[in-house]
Amino acid sequence: MELRNLNAPSRTSVISVCFNSSAVLGRFLASIPQGTSIILVDNGSSDLAETRALAKAHNALLITNQTNLGFGSACNQGAAASQSEFLFFVNPDSFLEATTITALESAAAAKPEASAFNPQIIDSRGRVSFKRRSCLLSANEIMDPIAPKSDSQVPVLTGAALFLSKQNFDRICGFDENIFLYHEDDDISIRLRKQVGPTWLIHNSLMTHLSGHSSGRSASIAALKAWHMGRSLVYVTTKHQIKGAFRKARGSAWRQLLSPATLLSKRKFYKNRAFLQGVLSARHDLGAGYKSDPQSIRRP
Repeated sequence: MELRNLNAPSRTSVISVCFNSSAVLGRFLASIPQGTSIILVDNGSSDLAETRALAKAHNALLITNQTNLGFGSACNQGAAASQSEFLFFVNPDSFLEATTITALESAAAAKPEASAFNPQIIDSRGRVSFKRRSCLLSANEIMDPIAPKSDSQVPVLTGAALFLSKQNFDRICGFDENIFLYHEDDDISIRLRKQVGPTWLIHNSLMTHLSGHSSGRSASIAALKAWHMGRSLVYVTTKHQIKGAFRKARGSAWRQLLSPATLLSKRKFYKNRAFLQGVLSARHDLGAGYKSDPQSIRRP
């Protein structure tokens, strides 16, 4: 593990996990206000030289891993390196507004009972995007598709832009490292709500998230992500004692694979086939920890 550059900490540390993300990383780093502590965790990327140069140019701390340890594990590494009061986990295919962080810090001061926050996220088409549902929520907890018009308590937060105090993060022992990729935000949201306090969406804290551009958009990458999503779905629903967790995950995977939309799209077919394979691979180990995907899922 390689560490580079760390100045005196700001009140909030921005932490971002990178995996072949250099194409979008420069814009993200440029959007972070001057003087903000930045921690990048590279998960075994092939574009490390480019990431290293960007980290140096923006005075960011760079943590490098020889292999991909998974999103949650890398976030935990970044949090451990932070000396700030607050942690702001942000995907690298995002960019902030000048007041994104200060608005979240103000919200934390105004809502001391809260455990964590999301800013209001705008997608690449200018639409408001927020996490309104989760595999860990009951039907009556799922939110209306219309985004809240003011600060609101929400049942689950997205990990694309998660803001919380380091104290609260440490209190719940951070991200569950048994989750390699996907659904780690569902899990940490539920634990924060149960162990610390309510989770909030802050209306006047804005940022843009391009979604899905942080590690490329090829068919093989989509299939790889789907494999891990299937495994993570089984793990988190089993962990949180969702009745019939494996059976429900398997049923959902089959429905997606056999849907007309899937059958009409080669890309969707390979992605949803990989999702089903991921679910089935979790039959015995319940999806805990990293398990290498079969190479066949990456060959559309």
